Amino acid sequence: MLYELRIYRCVPGRLPALLKRFDTITLKLWEKHGIRQAGFWTVAIGESNQDLYYLLAWDSLADREAKWAKFASDPEWLAKRAETEADGQIVANVSNQILMPTAFSSVK
Repeated sequence: MLYELRIYRCVPGRLPALLKRFDTITLKLWEKHGIRQAGFWTVAIGESNQDLYYLLAWDSLADREAKWAKFASDPEWLAKRAETEADGQIVANVSNQILMPTAFSSVK
């Protein structure tokens, strides 16, 4: 099992729009494509309260590549993303890392 940590740094003031998009659009499309989330977090105390952190669970890198490619090119996703950005860009930048659990990790 691999985990992908993704951090979305929002345009100032746009975090609520990103959270709404995940809640009402993105998660349903992920389910359609078999993408599994392992958790979402916002920052209560830290550098920026305009960031969204989340983990995705993948069986392998090949699993990630296949499912992510299908999601990223889904016409419904592309249309809904454009709709949600009609008032302007939401995410300033995205960083991601593929994480592998250690032998002693409670998460495998």
